[in-house]
Amino acid sequence: MNGKMKAVVKHKRGYGAEIQTVDIPKIHDEEVLIKVKATSICGTDVHIYTWDEWSRSRVNPPYVFGHEFSGEIVEIGAHVTSVKVGDFVSAETHIVCGVCPQCLTGQYHICKNTKIIGVDTQGCFAEYVALPAKNLWRNPIDMHADIASIQEPMGNAVHTVLSGDVAGKSVAIIGCGPIGLLAIAVAKAVGASTVLAFDVNDYRLDLAKKMGATHAIHSNLLDPIAFVEQLTNGCGVDVVCEMSGHPTAIKQGFKMITNGGRVSILSLPTGTVEVNITEDIVFKGITVQGITGRLMFKTWQQVSNLLASGQVNIKPLITHHFPLVEFAKGFDLMIKGQCGKVVLHP
Repeated sequence: MNGKMKAVVKHKRGYGAEIQTVDIPKIHDEEVLIKVKATSICGTDVHIYTWDEWSRSRVNPPYVFGHEFSGEIVEIGAHVTSVKVGDFVSAETHIVCGVCPQCLTGQYHICKNTKIIGVDTQGCFAEYVALPAKNLWRNPIDMHADIASIQEPMGNAVHTVLSGDVAGKSVAIIGCGPIGLLAIAVAKAVGASTVLAFDVNDYRLDLAKKMGATHAIHSNLLDPIAFVEQLTNGCGVDVVCEMSGHPTAIKQGFKMITNGGRVSILSLPTGTVEVNITEDIVFKGITVQGITGRLMFKTWQQVSNLLASGQVNIKPLITHHFPLVEFAKGFDLMIKGQCGKVVLHP
């Protein structure tokens, strides 16, 4: 397809982004062209927008960023047989090599040569996006485009929560950004007995209650460790899902975990975090997991099944909608923490 399109471009090495008119992507034989119906803003996009230390070392402007979306296939490459024009799709955003030791043993989510859509490649904050067909996930035709666009971050939440046993256990979600809020809903759906949500943002703590948290704790007003000790008769919680990336919150998570418990860390601290390995890990006999991406494509199947079952309602999470050209309003809300998920519409 020839022509031009509007896109949000990270145009310089610095704060911000801008709307530009750029070429519609050309596809290769193994790729498809997708007309974007909805695209949502991720915390990673905020890192790139604000030009923090991580983005300065990782991305190379100018380019189109964004990686969460849903859309309709409008063109397929010569070698594509798995999908067809008209299919309604979302995408696994990690493009993997298929030949490293991790890929060869089925651990695609930790491929040594991973490229991330909208980080290392052209992204989806645009009217059209080109992607490898092997990265696509076909959605039910009746799924709302907004819901379909946030399956990728929901996959992060599912991967984090379901990396160990949850049924009948107490679960602490530390950090109530969009993925933390999704983790609350997932933990409740799969049978957690208690879900504690910790944050310092009243807006997002209110959302945590709507997503199913049994307790929503403002960590600046109540001591999280003391609260957990009182609630659990001094035993601690069974599972901690760390979504905040804040050094103090991370250390609190290790203090509140019970002996033999599990700490799953999805967050990306921007610097070194001191942890008392002797007292809080070794002597407690806990399991500590680093979580990246989604299990390809096991997690996508879990996400699809949870949504189809009706046990997870993620509609309260989507709090704002903007036309693509008003992207700056969405980023402003994300930076201030005064939103759940922000969806942009090309």
